[in-house]
Amino acid sequence: MTYDAIVIGAGHNGLAAAVHLATRGWKVAVFEAAKQPGGAIKTAEVTRPGFRHDLYAMNLSLFAGSPFFASHKEGLLRHGLAFVPAPDSFATAFPDGTWLGVSQDLETTASRIAALSQKDATAWRAMAAGFAADAPHIFAVLGSPMPSRRAMQAVWGAFRAKGMAGLGELARLLVASPRDFLDRHFESPKLKAMMAMWGLHLDFPPDAAGGALFPYLESMACQSFGMVIGHGGADTIVKALTGYLRERGGEVHLEAPIVEILRTGKAATGVRLADGRTVTARRAVIANVHPGRVFGQLLPGTDHAAYRTKLDGFKPGPATMMIHYALSRLPEWAAGGALKRFAYVHLAPDFAAMTRVYDQAKAGLLPEAPGLVVGQPTALDPSRAPEGQHVLWVQVRVLPATILGDAAGEIEDTDWGLVKDRYADRVEALIERYAPGFRTTVRGRAVLSPADLERDNPNLVGGDSLSGSHHLDQNFMFRPVFGWSRYKTPVEKLFLVGASTWPGAGVGAGSGFILAKMLAGR
Repeated sequence: MTYDAIVIGAGHNGLAAAVHLATRGWKVAVFEAAKQPGGAIKTAEVTRPGFRHDLYAMNLSLFAGSPFFASHKEGLLRHGLAFVPAPDSFATAFPDGTWLGVSQDLETTASRIAALSQKDATAWRAMAAGFAADAPHIFAVLGSPMPSRRAMQAVWGAFRAKGMAGLGELARLLVASPRDFLDRHFESPKLKAMMAMWGLHLDFPPDAAGGALFPYLESMACQSFGMVIGHGGADTIVKALTGYLRERGGEVHLEAPIVEILRTGKAATGVRLADGRTVTARRAVIANVHPGRVFGQLLPGTDHAAYRTKLDGFKPGPATMMIHYALSRLPEWAAGGALKRFAYVHLAPDFAAMTRVYDQAKAGLLPEAPGLVVGQPTALDPSRAPEGQHVLWVQVRVLPATILGDAAGEIEDTDWGLVKDRYADRVEALIERYAPGFRTTVRGRAVLSPADLERDNPNLVGGDSLSGSHHLDQNFMFRPVFGWSRYKTPVEKLFLVGASTWPGAGVGAGSGFILAKMLAGR
């Protein structure tokens, strides 16, 4: 068979690229090695029948607010895409029995902050008001190829709207550490800790340069728009993408692993499947695959040595563990029952704790008290569990891919297969401290270690859910390597998309949509 474009990997970026090209008249086929599409967006019953768990991504706000969704909204909704809003987005519970959280109603959030600091409440209102002016410029940059004329136009637009001083503040935001940014704007340690945990969702401890953008964007976006999750599960995105793609004449082939990208001269011209079949691409081969796998496995050989050497230096982010619970009821948070309304409850009480967990993980140690993102999807969407029961989504941030020891001195094994359940017990004990009686509500548990993440999705190298660190030397025009940030590779007609490429991790479908528009011309 011959297609205009072949997409390797049915993650959401690959599917988004395929959808856009198909709507522009391209004949497109997607080949996926796994039994189901979605990459890091999957929903499954892994604890007990009737309990549907988002295995990896849960928060779909980036997709709901993306230019891709805006462009293809009608078709995706026609194929069942449905969101559930979370007006109470995220909160942090503290060891002293208090909490602080962000709700979409500005005055509700500001009144909580005012109980800690009236000055901070005023600063929060000002930041929220300023976000309305900053957001169009920031998202214009994030939605542009890097580098490009379009990106420069976004910068020029920011200069015209805000002047040199305003542009300088935006530039300062992009390079600041979370601590420096938050110290500059607020005085309450609890408010700063609540926001800083968003940096640890990626790989930014409080003092890492370039990490301020994420606490700012996530906090202000949740304040302005709330959060959304998928109705019935995050896989509502994947079902809609595949359904719409097929409607537009595209194909999705599952359990169809690619073993080689074929070349004729300097250009990619097709792929070879594990069963021996070859498929031809006239215009593009798009790999929604970690670049190290593309040039280490799918393109064997020693050509393009300089590019391959640069890719060898593309460092992963820290590892992640996922723990999924089937519960008889939501956690009874000691800080107050109001926390049951929130999509996310963070357990990371201060800068010191975040710095300690990051340093321990980077040293190869199992952190004594990891940072936790506790998702409560059934607080918003009861359809994910039997009536009156619940699921809990726990992301453990951050962990070592290779275990060298245990910071708490309790676990001697270094194999994740032997360690994961014992470490999950440590996580469970931490939740129990914040929600006494939690263990008595557990009806089922599934633990996915960093090794399990990579086994399920080889793009998550070492259990890195980011597909590469987002520190400044691997972001913007340095992602995945300098000189090759516009999705091209040294092989003509071979392109990369996914979290390893600009604009990085998340469910916004940015790289797939940007590349597809570049290829199709609109």
